[in-house]
Amino acid sequence: MKKVQSSLFLAPQRLILTVSELTEAIRQSLSEFHDIWITGEISGVKVASSGHIYFALKDEESQIRCVCFVRTARFLRFKPRDGLEVIVRGRIDIYAQRGEYQFLVDAIEPRGYGALQLAFEELKRKLAAEGLFDTARKRPIPSYPRRIGIVTSPAGAVFQDMVNVLTRRFPGIHIRLYPTLVQGEGAAAQIVQGIEYFSSSQWADVVIVARGGGSPEDLWAFNEEAVARAIAACTVPVVSAVGHETDFTIADFVADLRAPTPSAAAELVSASREHTVERLEGLSRRLVQTFRARLLQWRRRLETSGSERALALLHRRIGKTQQRVDDLEYRLREAIRTRIEAHHRLLAQLETRLMKQDLRVRLAAGRLRWEAATSRLERSIRMCLARAKNRFEPLAAGLHQLSPLRVLDRGYAIVQTSDGSVVKDALELSVGQPLKILLARGAVGAEVNGIYPPRG
Repeated sequence: MKKVQSSLFLAPQRLILTVSELTEAIRQSLSEFHDIWITGEISGVKVASSGHIYFALKDEESQIRCVCFVRTARFLRFKPRDGLEVIVRGRIDIYAQRGEYQFLVDAIEPRGYGALQLAFEELKRKLAAEGLFDTARKRPIPSYPRRIGIVTSPAGAVFQDMVNVLTRRFPGIHIRLYPTLVQGEGAAAQIVQGIEYFSSSQWADVVIVARGGGSPEDLWAFNEEAVARAIAACTVPVVSAVGHETDFTIADFVADLRAPTPSAAAELVSASREHTVERLEGLSRRLVQTFRARLLQWRRRLETSGSERALALLHRRIGKTQQRVDDLEYRLREAIRTRIEAHHRLLAQLETRLMKQDLRVRLAAGRLRWEAATSRLERSIRMCLARAKNRFEPLAAGLHQLSPLRVLDRGYAIVQTSDGSVVKDALELSVGQPLKILLARGAVGAEVNGIYPPRG
């Protein structure tokens, strides 16, 4: 009875937690909210010196603190700002130092407005404010460029179409490709490298940055700020030929000239040979007509004055002038023909050099050198083995002759103690000691029955 009564007055056991233990328990209870989407209005955006972005996401009745760490913030396509309606993906977590729960942001999307379009407009406003789109800073494209640099992908039809247009319009023009990716991860960095290459080398008279059509996501590399600034900083005029005629990118606004398509860009930067010849012939005709008109005026004046001597002198001057015009026309035609022939010869030389660099020929020559080296190595190894064998065989024969086993063949025996030591002196043994006697073939066990010292 006393036992029962005493148990009734025992105090219940208390569960005592530290603040950290309670916080961790709450954190674990919120673990189910690890990958959720929430929507609301951004408020109170603050960017810390560490690069972390802090803001609140609110609706009409509630709000939640959010943090976007720098490793996530650097990949956002736009910067969060107050008043923007967004959809945010992330997870609930506890900030133990203040005992508050917060939302860790992994991704942000604008609500009702595409993220790509928003990033496009923000960068467009930024670069326009810096003057990168101003017409005054754009440079004219050379009328007769001799060397054209192209920054695009070697795969696909874009580059080949441009080459076909350029070679058709002006054969012998020099073309150099800087191969790059034109979409996906790393494309923007490679495009920047291509533009910087032509800018620093000063090889090209004009640079074409080109890509075929695609979705806004496919064309996004040409909307990157790094690409825009590389175009603006390029020391050579740049033509942007990205997508179709209805596609516009940041590169189009910064470039010195925008072409609706890559093929159109090739036509814009190259003068047609036929058009150039026609223009020269037209200028020649206009020059002749102008001289004839002037001569006719002078003739009428001279005829009116009745000065035959002046007329004769004028005829001589006219004849010399016409001769000079004919000579200039002939020299011009010869210069054009000589230059075209020189370009053809240079192209033939380059084709010959390219054929010499054929990998199949180089691989065949390398294979022959490898086979010859292999044959020489095999002969060398066989000769080394033969010399080693010749040295080894006499040594082996001598060693065989000196082998103690040969002595056993002549009827001798080797006596050993139990530990394998060879017995050389009878006085080292004791009566009853076990021995092992090695014969030419096999061995026998023995025991010392007597010890006889050496005579004399």
